[in-house]
Amino acid sequence: MKRLPGIVLTGLCLAACDRGRPPQDDRPPDPIAVLAKRGAALGEVPFADVIRATTGKAVIPVTPESPVDGAFLAVVGAALDEVTEAMGAADSPVRGLRRINEASRFFEDGLAEAIDAHPDFTCRYPETPAGKVQRAGYPDLVITHRESGRVAYLDPKLFETGNRDSSLRTFYYEPKPTTSKVLHDAHHLLAGIEHDGNDGAWRFTAWHLVDLSGSNVRLKVEFQASNRDLYRDELILASGGTATPAGRADP
Repeated sequence: MKRLPGIVLTGLCLAACDRGRPPQDDRPPDPIAVLAKRGAALGEVPFADVIRATTGKAVIPVTPESPVDGAFLAVVGAALDEVTEAMGAADSPVRGLRRINEASRFFEDGLAEAIDAHPDFTCRYPETPAGKVQRAGYPDLVITHRESGRVAYLDPKLFETGNRDSSLRTFYYEPKPTTSKVLHDAHHLLAGIEHDGNDGAWRFTAWHLVDLSGSNVRLKVEFQASNRDLYRDELILASGGTATPAGRADP
């Protein structure tokens, strides 16, 4: 298993660390080629190493025998029981939604409310270093044990029954210093919630609480663009259709 270096370097900085070019070649390495090569070579790395390298914070393993960790497991488990039952009911807010991904927000809200109702815990939506609440990105919820001050991050994920062993990507973490929501040494928990695949009338059949301190992740080098990047006026060659703006009609 490969380990992350002590300092994780971003895009162009990775190029400066390339050791593959011949000594006599004084040309600077191509940063795009280096980034792609490094990403492909990194393979699996411990998630705890990624968090430590990108945030400076520790991922604390869960010890179920400890009183505080046991209390975390009990309150999160009870909340998952409550919320999965409520979301499968006929009057659930997720009934009638087009896609299961649209239901995730309702699970986050329900879990936050259920856990925060416990007198020994608070549950909030995480903040960035600037103190701004941010819903997008990992993690979704931050739980604090009032007496000890211990923190756990919780990330609910929905998946169809039978897909537990799927190799498709279902979890990702994108480190961004200005919008990072990992601000504490903490437990990192993932709640995998199974559904029956009955679109718009889902029943939620099981849940699994995962300790991410022992999980591995893979780096995927991905070059991306937004619609704003793609559909710039100077790049459009021709357009058509009834909603085409003036001056964009295909000749």
